[in-house]
Amino acid sequence: MSETAAEPTPPSSPLTGVAVSPGRASGPVVRVAEGLGEPASTPEPADPEAEAARIEPAAQAVAARLEAQAEAATGEAATILVTTAAMAADPALVTQAHQLVTARKIPAARAVYQAAEGFAEALAAAGGYLAERVRDVRDVRDRIVAELLGVAPPGVPELTSPSVLVARDLAPADTAGLDPAKVLALVTEEGGPTSHTAILARALGIPAVVAVRGLLALDAAALAVDGDGGVVEVADPAAPVVTAVAAGPAEWNGVGATSDGHPVKVYGNVGSAADAQAAADAGAEGVGLFRTEFCYLDAAAEPSVEEQQKAYTAVLSPFRGKPVIVRTLDAGADKPLAFLSPEAEPNPALGVRGLRVAFDRPEVLDRQLAAIAGAAEESGAQVSVMAPMVATAEEAAWFAERVRAAGIARAGVMIEIPAAALSAREILSVVDFVSVGTNDLAQYTFAADRQLGAVAKLNDPWQPGLLRLLKPIGDAAAATGKPAGVCGEAAADPRLALVLAGLGLTSLSMNAPAVRAVGAALATVSLAEARDLATAALAAPDPAAARQAVANALASGISRRAPAAGAG
Repeated sequence: MSETAAEPTPPSSPLTGVAVSPGRASGPVVRVAEGLGEPASTPEPADPEAEAARIEPAAQAVAARLEAQAEAATGEAATILVTTAAMAADPALVTQAHQLVTARKIPAARAVYQAAEGFAEALAAAGGYLAERVRDVRDVRDRIVAELLGVAPPGVPELTSPSVLVARDLAPADTAGLDPAKVLALVTEEGGPTSHTAILARALGIPAVVAVRGLLALDAAALAVDGDGGVVEVADPAAPVVTAVAAGPAEWNGVGATSDGHPVKVYGNVGSAADAQAAADAGAEGVGLFRTEFCYLDAAAEPSVEEQQKAYTAVLSPFRGKPVIVRTLDAGADKPLAFLSPEAEPNPALGVRGLRVAFDRPEVLDRQLAAIAGAAEESGAQVSVMAPMVATAEEAAWFAERVRAAGIARAGVMIEIPAAALSAREILSVVDFVSVGTNDLAQYTFAADRQLGAVAKLNDPWQPGLLRLLKPIGDAAAATGKPAGVCGEAAADPRLALVLAGLGLTSLSMNAPAVRAVGAALATVSLAEARDLATAALAAPDPAAARQAVANALASGISRRAPAAGAG
C-alpha cells in the first residue's frame, strides 16, 4: 500500500482475534458508537409518580420497535429480536425501575439504568450461558434510557455503502438487524466464540473476528478482515471494496453422515420452545442439548412438577419421535436461584453447581426428573437425560441410578471438567452416553473465563490442547460402543466438525443457523479423511496452525468439496 501523510500508519504486525465466521473482505470502516453511559441521578423529579409513569410507555415503545424489526426478519435473527423485545417489556424491570423513582426520588432514566444493571450483574455472576445474556440486558437498558432522554439509541448507524463494522461489542438486536449487502465484515474488540455476534454473523454469512485486542485504538480508514484466520489488517482506503468470499454449504439431505455413510448425528441446542422450533425448521435430527434453566430463572420458589412438565412439553413437542437430550438444572452458587438458598463461595465457578447441588438437595432433582418423564410421555419425544458438572464415574453412577428410578431409560453426563475427559472410559461404563460441553471444558482447561474478552483466544475451540483432550473421549466411545457427542459451540464450525468426527465423536449439536452447513460439510469427507484431518489438527502448535493444517489438507484434495471455512 502506498502511504501519504494523511493515511493512518499500519501497525507493525496485523491484529489478531478469534475467527468466528468465515470469509474475507476489505473496505471502509464504520465505527459503532459506544453506549450512552450512566445517566445522572439529578435533578430530583418534582412529581416522582408522574416521572415513574414515563417508564412503562418508554419500555413498550422500545419493545414495539424491536417487534417490528422481528416481523421483517427471519430465522435466528427474528428469534433474537423477539426475545429482546420481551426483555424490553419485562414487567419486573419496569416495576423495579418504578419503585426506584418513587422511593429514591431519582429520574426515570437513572432508575432504569440501575434496575437493569442489577439484572445484568445477577446474570454475570451466573456464568456460562446465562452470562452471555448480559449484553442483551444492557442493550435493552440503553434503548429505554435513550427513549426516556429523547435521544437516538446507541447502535449501528445507517450504512450508505458496503462497510466493515468496528465496535467494542455488538448487541444481539443490532447484529440481527444487519443487512449482509451493506456489511462487508464485523470486527469487535470484545466478545468471544460463543457470543450472539458470532452465531448471527455465521447465520448471515458475514465474515467476523472478535476479541481483537487494540482494535479501537487502531486509526484506520479501511480494514481487511480474514474471518478464516482471525486476522485484521489496515487496508488502503483507495483500493476497491472486496466483498465477502465464503463458500456456501452444499445441499444437505438431512442425514448426518460422512460420505461413506458413517453416522454423525446433527442435533440442535435449545433453551426455549422458540429455539426448538427453529432447530426443527433447520432440519436438526434431534436435540443434543436442552437447557432447562429457563423454567427457573424468574421463579422465587421452585416451579411445581406440573409447571415444569408443561414448559418442557412445549420444547419437546417439535421433536415427536426424535431423540432429545435434556440437561438437568445447571445452577448453584454461581447461578443464584432464590429457592436453592446458596451460600456465598470464594470461587463459585469451582463450587457447588450443576449436579453438585443435587447431592445436597436430591429432592429438587427428583422432582425435575418426574417432570421430564411426564413431558416425554406427553410429547412423544425420545428423551434422554444428562447431568452437568460431573467430575467422576462415582458421581455419574449416582445420577444414572436416580434417572432410571424416575422411569427414564437413558442417562448420560456432560463432560466439562478435564478430569471427566480423562476418565471417559470409566464414566461410560456406568452411563449410556456422554456429551462434551466444549465451552466450559475450554474454560476449565485453560483457566480462562469464557466471558472475558482479554482471554478469549484461549477459549478458541481450535486450541490443540482442547482437541487433544477430546481424543480420549472419542476413543472411549469406540471402546465401549456408546455415543459421545459435542454440544459446545465447537460443533457449529463446519471444518472443525470434520475434525470432531475424526476424533471419534458420534454426534454434533449446535444452534439452529449452523445445522445445515455442518450437515453438508460432514457429507464431503469419508471417515478415513476425517481422521486424517483430526491428526493434522492435533499435531498443530496453536489454533491458527490447526485451522491452516485442515484448510491445506482440504485444498490439497482430501475432500471432494471443501466445506465452509472454520467459524472458531
